[in-house]
Amino acid sequence: MKAEKIILGIDPGTNVMGYGIIKAKGNSAQMVAMGVFDMRNQSDPYLRLGSIFERVTSIIDQFLPDEMAIEAPFFGKNVQSMLKLGRAQGVAIAAAIRHSVPIHEYAPMKIKMAITGNGNASKEQVAGMLQRLLNLSPDEMPKFMDATDALAAAYCHFMQDGRTENHSAHYNGWKDFVTKNKGRISGQ
Repeated sequence: MKAEKIILGIDPGTNVMGYGIIKAKGNSAQMVAMGVFDMRNQSDPYLRLGSIFERVTSIIDQFLPDEMAIEAPFFGKNVQSMLKLGRAQGVAIAAAIRHSVPIHEYAPMKIKMAITGNGNASKEQVAGMLQRLLNLSPDEMPKFMDATDALAAAYCHFMQDGRTENHSAHYNGWKDFVTKNKGRISGQ
């Protein structure tokens, strides 16, 4: 693992797209920025996709991430919604490819599991755990959970970085994880 790495997290969406950026150094991470691209005022779906490309490109140009972690589309019952989400994800990926930023995709359940220890955690639980892990003040917490979802993707990648997908460690809940990984958690 590099001594210092900037990781961009993306929570894809065509109405509101979240982004979160962390700086990883050794076994610690800190939030650099997070926010959303709110495109609800644009009625043309193709202009929204162009806006996603421009805004992700702008974030990449501003923060120069070493890697991007993006949430994979989940399989829902509404095919049209899934198609729109996949397009948004594809455009964000294209912006990263254009800038030679390596991309890592994580399923929503894997991100939730990495952050909270529960693959079925709510958005509020994920945001609350990120607030504790990254020592964020209440003022730093965003209005839209899309931003914390994106930050969660980046933090999930930070936790996975340099580790194989076949994890041999077993944890009996979040408390057990914290006990066994004190050096990886901020404030411990």
